[in-house]
Amino acid sequence: MVDAAYERRSVAVTSNIHPSGFDTIMPKSIATSAVDRLLHHAHLIATDRSSVRLEEALAGKGVVAFEGEQ
Repeated sequence: MVDAAYERRSVAVTSNIHPSGFDTIMPKSIATSAVDRLLHHAHLIATDRSSVRLEEALAGKGVVAFEGEQ
């Protein structure tokens, strides 16, 4: 997909894995070429904040068991 879209159309990617770690989820040769194409001409938006869902869960505001009819 990345190769097919490279320099032809926009691609938006979100991940909790830093691009340097993409080889943990795919073969290194594929990860290297995918990251190379994704970062060429890229506009990066890096967020450096903790997970809102994790914060809510730790504060006891996570999922609540439903006690309705079954």
